[in-house]
Amino acid sequence: MSKIIDIALLRTRTILLAFLMILIAGVIAYIDIPKEADPDIPIPIIYILLKHDGISPEDSERQLLQSIEPKLRSIEGVKEVRSSAYTGGASIILEFDAGFDSNRALYEVRERVDIGKVNLPSETKEPIIKEVNLNLFPVLVVTLSGNIPERTLVKFATKLRDELEGINSVLEANLTGTRKELVEIIIDPAQLDSYKIDSIQVMQTIARSNLLVAAGSLDTGNGQFPIKVPGLYENLPNILEQPLKTSGDSVITIGDIASVRKSFREPNSIARLSGKPSIGIEVKKRNGENIIQTVKEVRHAVENSSRHWPNGLNYTFSQDRSTNIKTMLRELQNNIISAVLLVMIIVVAALGWRSGTLVGVAIPGSFLLGILCLASLGLSINIVVLFSLILSVGMLVDGAIVVTEFADRQQKKGICRREAYRRSAKRMAWPIIASTTTTLAAFFPLIFWPGIVGEFMKFLPITLVAVLSASLLMALIFVPTLGSLFGSVGGPSTDAPFSPKFDKASEQEDISAFSQLYKTILEKALNNPGKVILTAVFMLIGVQYTYFAAGHGLQFFPDIEPETANIYVRARGNLSIHEKAELMYGIEQDVLSMKELKSVYTYIGKLKGAEEDLPKDIIGKLQLDFINWKERRKTSVILKEIMEKAKNHPGLLIEFMEEKKGPPTGKPLKIRLTSENLDDINRATQLIRNRMEKMPGLTNIEDDRDIPGIEWELEIDRRQAAKFGADVALIGNYVQLITNGMKVTTFNPIDSEEEIDVVVRYPRQFRKLDQFEKIQIKTSKGMVPIENFVKWAPQAKIGIIKRVNTQRTRTIKSDVEAGILPNEMVEDIKSWLNESNLPRTVTVKFKGEDEEQQKAKSFLVKAFSVALFIMAVVLVTQFNSFYSAFLILSAVLMSTIGVLIGLLITGKPFGVVMTGVGVIALAGIVVNNNIVLIDTFDHIKKSTQTVKDAVLQAGMERLRPVLLTTVTTILGLLPMVLQINVDFLTREISIGAPSTQWWVSLSTAIVFGLSFATILTLIVTPCALQFRANIQKAIRVYKEKKQRLQA
Repeated sequence: MSKIIDIALLRTRTILLAFLMILIAGVIAYIDIPKEADPDIPIPIIYILLKHDGISPEDSERQLLQSIEPKLRSIEGVKEVRSSAYTGGASIILEFDAGFDSNRALYEVRERVDIGKVNLPSETKEPIIKEVNLNLFPVLVVTLSGNIPERTLVKFATKLRDELEGINSVLEANLTGTRKELVEIIIDPAQLDSYKIDSIQVMQTIARSNLLVAAGSLDTGNGQFPIKVPGLYENLPNILEQPLKTSGDSVITIGDIASVRKSFREPNSIARLSGKPSIGIEVKKRNGENIIQTVKEVRHAVENSSRHWPNGLNYTFSQDRSTNIKTMLRELQNNIISAVLLVMIIVVAALGWRSGTLVGVAIPGSFLLGILCLASLGLSINIVVLFSLILSVGMLVDGAIVVTEFADRQQKKGICRREAYRRSAKRMAWPIIASTTTTLAAFFPLIFWPGIVGEFMKFLPITLVAVLSASLLMALIFVPTLGSLFGSVGGPSTDAPFSPKFDKASEQEDISAFSQLYKTILEKALNNPGKVILTAVFMLIGVQYTYFAAGHGLQFFPDIEPETANIYVRARGNLSIHEKAELMYGIEQDVLSMKELKSVYTYIGKLKGAEEDLPKDIIGKLQLDFINWKERRKTSVILKEIMEKAKNHPGLLIEFMEEKKGPPTGKPLKIRLTSENLDDINRATQLIRNRMEKMPGLTNIEDDRDIPGIEWELEIDRRQAAKFGADVALIGNYVQLITNGMKVTTFNPIDSEEEIDVVVRYPRQFRKLDQFEKIQIKTSKGMVPIENFVKWAPQAKIGIIKRVNTQRTRTIKSDVEAGILPNEMVEDIKSWLNESNLPRTVTVKFKGEDEEQQKAKSFLVKAFSVALFIMAVVLVTQFNSFYSAFLILSAVLMSTIGVLIGLLITGKPFGVVMTGVGVIALAGIVVNNNIVLIDTFDHIKKSTQTVKDAVLQAGMERLRPVLLTTVTTILGLLPMVLQINVDFLTREISIGAPSTQWWVSLSTAIVFGLSFATILTLIVTPCALQFRANIQKAIRVYKEKKQRLQA
């Protein structure tokens, strides 16, 4: 290392150019690097849809799921296989481990499904395989509205949807509020009877007449000519003029017995924006894509497309998440500036403006070199990266402070500037390398954090490793080089407000009042080192006992004030889409009357995509987009008011889902029950649900048991039907005329880009339940009433069979009320389960937040242990002393006293993720000051008479740098602890911004822990060194006394 430092100081121009290149490349990288709010966690989710018309749930499970599932379980990276069997088909969802390559996952799933589908029934349609996104919140909603025909509106909305899905970063763009176009042939039963025409005859004629027959080609000897028989319908008159029957010269056409019209299918969804009918396009992005860039591309595509739209067609944007992201990133950037300014004020005040500026150079140099590393790794700038920069501000200047402060001391002895910085860099190189390595050792294991939380938090260790490694280069190469050129001149310092605290060359040097006070306290402590150490140990035990007795429990992840929320409305019964809409409009009007909402997007109908796992009795949702957090009440207060208003609508259940920040884990409380016996699992679900209903603190409780419902079943007497020449297919065709209509062909009109279904059905007045018994079926025996061989009966609606990893399951989910910790509820339920009488065949497992919390706790304990071991190896290598290494590592454990005291004072729970990471980060910071102090002691001990003098001198000499590094780290995090945000452009100060709520626990842990650890470094560590000397002296005296007695 000494040779590298010598070369750097000899080639100063090269070093200056390299520093300039780092700054320029770092700025360019920061401008170009993708920016987002939360780290985008790639969790490949593959969705497989198996359609088989009319199949029962039991047959679907046996014939569809059991044919495909075994082939999927052996795919690498599969975390869980969830499947559902229902009437008409089955679906399979494969969840892969977080971070797994989604392209590879999709390829392997397609390959395995191709192998398994040979075992599917021949009637099963081709499996549909696609990637889905777990996020329930779209990144943008494009809404189209206007005073134009519905058909025109749907046409342009569909075209725009296709254009948006063509954008690479867009996963899907779902149309809401649209109806599919169709051609209805409304046949009149009376006219059919009068003309003696059967409805089946009408369907067959249309299907056989709307064809384009390629009749081959004909070789005439003079050439070969293709022959075709065109017969496609081009417009509605073609259908009306279609002959059905002839009698002499008269021809009976479809127009004689039916009316033909263009229409729309019955709507299955309705969309509204701010209470007005509209068509919505919900845009969801792919995992790993930049939200800001995606929204920008979507907006640009909409603006370009709108130039070709007719007058009166308007578009609006809502639920734009990129706006919130820009705000959050700006707030965190302001916090970085605040932290840098606070640190620089202290450094300049302590070291003078020249030395302070040299230390300050390390900040942009380390930041930009770190960002350059992130950009080269293909990572993005997000809130975790920005907080990591805030956390590193105080740490990255530590090395520069130590080098600059030691060089100042050398200059005060009359050594020239260049030589002073050369000596300083060489003398402090190994202590700085050791302290930086131990800090990196604390964070390095976090890079390997598995699972969802690990993918979310990995940006913190990666950023800190990059920035702190860069700070090492700054401290040992760039700062000494710049100091040798621009540092303060030799001789007594005139610009530093604090004089040196102690120097062995001048015992009579002035000492400040604070330094004198410290010297007095340290001298008294060194007289009784054993008592001081014993006091520290008792304090460690006492504070831990106090916290576990009177603390505020555990918290998985901090609660962040959301910018958006979903309101799900639940209602039971076989409701039509229009009945659902009437119920939803009442809630919608209550919400629209509130002025704290930017927009309200209403969706009525069956939920799709990731929301399919939500309760089946949800009839619709309202997506709320709140105004700026500074101008409104807390979200919890607003939602509580909506809940009160909802009580005016009996029969409706309201459930809220705030936009959760951090890794997605679903509802805080999630219990999964597994058993092969469906009756046992349903009974166990009911028992646990009843218990949870009685527990205060739980809300929005749901389970996925079948919802009671009614369906009509046709029981066909096959023997009787055969006597009359009827079969199941014939009966089904007649029934469809009363229900949705029978699709007979497709129609591609000139004014439409898509094929339109042609449907034959009865008029609306015939579409009633009592018409089923009046159906007359034409068979080979003539017209036969359907009631001769069919019975109608209402039946309990068959539900859905759910499986996880090939086992039948039921799931119970619940939210917790504000102020209640999910962990407390989980423990209560676990203790009740130990005493309950659940069926023995049922296995209970806690999933969701509790599962992730247990994984996080387990990993953090292992990471902390690994970090301590790596630190121990570095320390033993540095000092060649087990005692010194043990002494420094014990300071890490002692520093947790400060963390727990901080939690008791602030009344915050122990955050498994944030406080846990804070303790690990604290370990890396605490060892630095101890390393430098003990290294200085070892150096001074060689030239002093007694150990006490060496300890005292080392403590006085390291007082200023220890306090400086501590204060800089604390001040760097202080804006986060106090949740203060200073906007330097608008000159506004805000308190409690959502961006600061993320990191309060982590920052508080470090600030309180480091404050207490500084006392340990300045008092307890010197006492431990003195205590060792006292023990050694006592052993030596004992041996001498023993030798004298033996003599």
